[in-house]
This record gives sequence, structure tokens and C-alpha cells, in this order.
Amino acid sequence: MQAFRISGTAPFGSQRQKFSIDLVADSSDDAEHRCYSIIGSRHKANRRTIMIESVSEIDPRTSSEPRILNAFRDQIAAAGGIIAPDAEEE
Repeated sequence: MQAFRISGTAPFGSQRQKFSIDLVADSSDDAEHRCYSIIGSRHKANRRTIMIESVSEIDPRTSSEPRILNAFRDQIAAAGGIIAPDAEEE
């Protein structure tokens, strides 16, 4: 299993907004399908309305997502803990 960060745009309510989600998946294709599933179920968006712009593999220590921290807790502890995330862009 690997950690992936997926970013893109999706319809949230009456407007389109950017999103970024961290997921645990076997491959980048699997991560895309999980993203479609999660956003579609939370916001009732069809797969064709969700535009994925990038899928990149990330170091699990840079994520603040609880699913990532739980899945990689042994690796994170062995590597010395969580790496502080970069400051958010404005």
C-alpha cells in the first residue's frame, strides 16, 4: 500500500471548488477510483463532473489525514515521527 495525494475540482453544492485528498491505495488508478467514490458519496457528484488534475505518491509522514496516519503508523514511528507540513499557499 502507498499514500497518494489527489487534487482537482468538483461540484460542491452550486459551485465548483478545488479539493485535495490523501488516500491509501495500491496504485494511482486505484487511488483515482477511491477518490471518485469518496467525493461522489459525500457530495452526490457524478464521476464525469469530478476533474482530477494530479495524482502523486507522497511520504506518509507529510500527511495530516487520519486514514494515512493510521495505515502507516509503524513506519512513521520507526522514521522518527511526523514531518511538519509546508505552510499553505495563499
